[in-house]
Amino acid sequence: MDIDKLFKVPRLPTSSKRKMPDNPTPEMLKKMRLDTPLNEDSVDSAMDVEIPESSSAPRRQSRRATVEDGDDKMVDTSFAPGGDADYFVEEDEEGRFYGGGLTSEQKQILSIFESAEGEGTTEDPEGISITSIRRTLLKFERAANKNQDQRSKYPDDPSKFIDSEADLDSALKSLLSLAQSPVLAYPELVRSGSVSLLIGLLSHDNADIVIDVVDVIHELTDEDVGNELEDEEEQEEAQVALKTLIEALLENSILELLVDNLSRLNETEESDRQGVFHILGIFENILGFNPDLSLILVSKTKLMNWLLNRVQSKTHDENRGYSAELLSILLQNNAANRQDFGKKDGVEIALNVLSQFRRRDPVDADETEFMENLFDALCSALAEPEVKSFFLASEGVDLMLLMMREKLQSKSRAIKTLDYAMSGPAGTATCANFIEVLGLKTLFATFMGKGSKKSKSNAPAAASEDIPHILGIISSLFSNTPSDSPDRIRLLAKFVENNYEKADKLLEVRENARNRLKVVDAEIATEKKETIANGGEIESEDEDLFYLRRLEGGLFTLQTVDYILAWVVMEDDGIRGHITQMLERKNQSLKDIISTLQIYRDNLDADTQSNGLATDHAPGGGALSQKEILQHLVDFLRECL
Repeated sequence: MDIDKLFKVPRLPTSSKRKMPDNPTPEMLKKMRLDTPLNEDSVDSAMDVEIPESSSAPRRQSRRATVEDGDDKMVDTSFAPGGDADYFVEEDEEGRFYGGGLTSEQKQILSIFESAEGEGTTEDPEGISITSIRRTLLKFERAANKNQDQRSKYPDDPSKFIDSEADLDSALKSLLSLAQSPVLAYPELVRSGSVSLLIGLLSHDNADIVIDVVDVIHELTDEDVGNELEDEEEQEEAQVALKTLIEALLENSILELLVDNLSRLNETEESDRQGVFHILGIFENILGFNPDLSLILVSKTKLMNWLLNRVQSKTHDENRGYSAELLSILLQNNAANRQDFGKKDGVEIALNVLSQFRRRDPVDADETEFMENLFDALCSALAEPEVKSFFLASEGVDLMLLMMREKLQSKSRAIKTLDYAMSGPAGTATCANFIEVLGLKTLFATFMGKGSKKSKSNAPAAASEDIPHILGIISSLFSNTPSDSPDRIRLLAKFVENNYEKADKLLEVRENARNRLKVVDAEIATEKKETIANGGEIESEDEDLFYLRRLEGGLFTLQTVDYILAWVVMEDDGIRGHITQMLERKNQSLKDIISTLQIYRDNLDADTQSNGLATDHAPGGGALSQKEILQHLVDFLRECL
């Protein structure tokens, strides 16, 4: 084998980007030479030029052509193929240079076109000035006025105003760039009166113009406006500017006009569907900025009716899911909206829509989110006594129990809904109905993690996820079920059967909660020591925050379990002896339960009521507040020591 031949440079392929001229002059050839090195020592100091590989030869790194170093002035630029202006200029990191393929004249022409395309663009926020903003607003105002004038003159001849409508569409799209500089643009937008003009276009005869306006308002009110600014002071200024804009929009009745357009747009058309989506987005933006506006949005518009109708759609899409999310937001912290939801058959509608998930799981993540938002809306509404009555009348308890038995994704949400429906004094009737329809069997089977053979492996995880709400249901049953009633006897019997297995499960949950709480308490203690060591003080506000952390870290579960244990200890001697014995095995006693209940009692509001029923433990047989019930339980447990 001839090794030398292997390292010789092959002939240049005719299809290569770099191509030698047909008739090179002797002077050109003198300035270029091919080098075929056998080793590294034979490589001269030169500028490497990579030569394309032959299709019939293997890849080799050492196969290179080199050009001798010399004075740059000696290079003949006329050698560049096609007169490439960058042929001898552009190089990559490895020294290879290919050129741009353009002559000097072509590069100059391209540069002129690029400069022309860049004129008037405002993509860079730093390039936006008050002058350009005013110019943009003036252009928009002229386009809107011209279109309005031509439409009024030629209402029956679209050809007369079609051009002005296209100009208006372009002017509206140019307003999108104002969101890049809210501090400068938003006050000017309000001062110039463009806000009123913009809102007026929501009544335009052309739905495409209305959709353009919706897109602009959606962009301008986006919650992320100003967040890209690095300076906190600038971010605060952007929020102030956004507040100014939103207040101006509200003054021009934007909420009512947007709701009116919801029924106007035809969601079978893609552009209209996007318009509806952005209208819902505007509502979310405004509510995110000021949640108190939810009352105005529901009381002064027909949005609640539209949302309730939209979630009943047979086919699922993004707007249906968005409607459920917005419905959940409207009901979160507003009693009036919850009551309005109940009066407009919202409970019945929500239960009917959710019933489809009794026998099937959501098909994808979007439908899962839709289901969760609808459950959240229902749970929020159940904070109102009137809504609990609607829930009971609509057989909501029966549906939730069916979902619990099916063990699908809706199971956990059904347990949570029952917890909300049965809590408080208004949940008394729901508790009675729950026991009447044999809910205790389903509830305690879930609590113990029992289920069918198919779901047996997944049962413990599901029970762990649902335990806080299951404990809440049991607590409500003890609070709302009259003493010595058949329902209460049935409830107590569940803790006695099968050798006190439910009581043992409560103690197991209690131990897990105590262990989690120990970790949080240790963290809080360390933080307190560091604060004091640094010369700081622990204020009452800090103590409140620490208490909230303890609740999240296991104290809430511990309080609920001990509340239930105190009831069963007080009402059954056999359970009392068993629980006392089991606590002693963990070096604990009823004193630990008393301590937990005292913390629970001390952090309750004085006016927090339990139920309106007469109990054997109430002085004179009257109604007791939750705080009074806790005190009676503490007193009884002390007598048992």
